Amino acid sequence: MSAALPPGGAMYATDEFGRPILILREQGKKQRVRGLAAQKTHILAAKTAVNIVRTSLGPRGLDKILVSPDGDVTITNDGATILSQMQVEHQIAKLLVQLSNSQDDEIGDGTTSVVVLCGALLEQAEKLLDKG
Repeated sequence: MSAALPPGGAMYATDEFGRPILILREQGKKQRVRGLAAQKTHILAAKTAVNIVRTSLGPRGLDKILVSPDGDVTITNDGATILSQMQVEHQIAKLLVQLSNSQDDEIGDGTTSVVVLCGALLEQAEKLLDKG
């Protein structure tokens, strides 16, 4: 795997077990997002996590089928379970997972509701950002 990367910046390879590996060029040419664009990116990441959980809220909420990396299947509509088993990488979305966990630890209920409420507040904040 010591081949040079093509001009596009990415190369596809497989390991000894046949699992795919995507090798990316260093992130030196990427630029950091700042200001309003960064705030909107954070809100978008949080809204994505909220939208996953939102559909499981209430008496007509839908169950989610979660498959772990080792193949275990979990069917649940509990927001805390859904968020804790998600592999979240974005720091703002991780805050929502922590919010759900602390609600579960302190109260024991309302994990989905608190995440959906946070998402609604962020949607209103985004409207205010758009107004200036």
